[in-house]
Order: sequence, then structure tokens, then C-alpha cells
Amino acid sequence: MSDTYAPEADARLRAEAAQILARYPDPRSALLPLLHLVQSEDGYVSPRGIALCADLLDLSRAEVSAVATFYSQYKRHPNGEYTVGVCTNALCAVMGGDLIFERLSDHLGIGHDETTADGRITLEQVECNAACDYAPVVMVNWEFFDNQTPTSAVDLVDQITAGRPVHPTRGAHTVATFREVEHVLAGFEDGRADEGVAAGEASLLGLRIAREHGWTAPRVEGDGTSSEAAGGDVAPAVGAAGSSAERRPTTAADSSAQPRADEAKGNVQ
Repeated sequence: MSDTYAPEADARLRAEAAQILARYPDPRSALLPLLHLVQSEDGYVSPRGIALCADLLDLSRAEVSAVATFYSQYKRHPNGEYTVGVCTNALCAVMGGDLIFERLSDHLGIGHDETTADGRITLEQVECNAACDYAPVVMVNWEFFDNQTPTSAVDLVDQITAGRPVHPTRGAHTVATFREVEHVLAGFEDGRADEGVAAGEASLLGLRIAREHGWTAPRVEGDGTSSEAAGGDVAPAVGAAGSSAERRPTTAADSSAQPRADEAKGNVQ
């Protein structure tokens, strides 16, 4: 890879960077989306991408590199066309996430943050995909594949290797490539935000139960306290000067309101 971008690519990247910079009063705040823009071009945060960001933001290359090495979503070596992330955090691990990762690692012949020889797949262990209600979860370029098993996960990567489109459980109809997703993360919409199912039944169960029982969340009053939307007891609320629980003793009304507040969040037994 060249140390600098070709004139056409450089002009295109700078034009898109100008759109990103226009969103931020402080130009330095644009560094994170600019790093995604670089990855959309090179497939990782390349030396020439670091140089471009440094030039655009009047930063040193060391300052840009310090940010790029802090966040795991920025890659410092070429990434595969599809990042397959297996959640191995507590719940997913107990439900089979560790077994899924081990099976995929053996099947693909690569370990964590390694890429297959054909450049198609980078395999990762992920701390949490924020989808515990569908454990164990695998993500492909940050699209959800819920309730996975070692067998279904192997079938998933085989489809990717074969060049066939894969269909997430929720979200877009098909998974975009790593570089395409990085362009979206840089702030450029791809027109697919409304595709597919946004949330499944397991995620919406608490909301459905609350609606069936007429439960509502507390509303914040003008004095910073919260009360039941139906006009019930006053419960502690966080205001500008801290929580009301810190400013006054707990009352019987507080304790009676708490179970209903928990129910409104779907925490029912």
C-alpha cells in the first residue's frame, strides 16, 4: 500500500471529511468518525490514513495513533471483509459462546483478531453484544445472529466463505461488507436503517407486559421529583442538585412507589 492516497482518492476522502468536520464545533471531535472513514477506504487504520487525519485536524500522528489504538473497533492491521464476533461474556459463555468460538476457531484455522488467508473473515471474541436475551449471540459486521449453536455458526461462516449473502436475525436484510459498514459509522447513511426487524419478542416482552397492565414510567415534575403518570406516590428522582433521596429522608411513599417503578421497567416476577 502506498504511503499516500492517489489524487482522486485523496480528493474524495477530503471532500467527505469536510462534511464530517462541519458537524463539530471543535474539529478535534471529528477524529472518531474520520478514523471510520479511513477504515472504509483501506479496511483498517492505515499509516496513510493516520497521516490524513493528522493533517485535517492539525494533530500529530502520535496523537491520532493514540486514539486509534485505544478503541478495539479501530483495526491496526488489514481486517477481513466480514468481522465475525462471538460473544464470550458471562451469559453467552454459559449458554455456549465459548464452545461456538472454539468451534469456529478450529473450523477457520484462526484465533482471536486473526483473518483467514482469503481475507474474507476476521474472527473476534467480543465482551458483550448487548443482546443477552438472545444468548448466545454472534455478530457479523455488527449485525445480530441470535440464539446460535456451534453448528449454526459454522454454517454461517461457510456461507460467508462461499460468497453467499447472510441474513441477520434483526436489522438489515443482508450484511454489508466491513468497509461499507465503516462508511456508515463515519456518518454517511446507506438507506437501510429501516430494513428488517428492529427488535424481537424477547426484547419487547417487558414493554408488552407493562402495556397489558397499564403500567407507565414515572414522570418528572417541575421540582425535580418524579411521580406516577397516573398521579400516584412520589418516588426518588435525580435532579440538578442530585437525587431527591439525598436531599430528604425516605418515606413510606418512596418504598411503595419503588415496586411499581420496577414493574414499569419490565422487572416483574
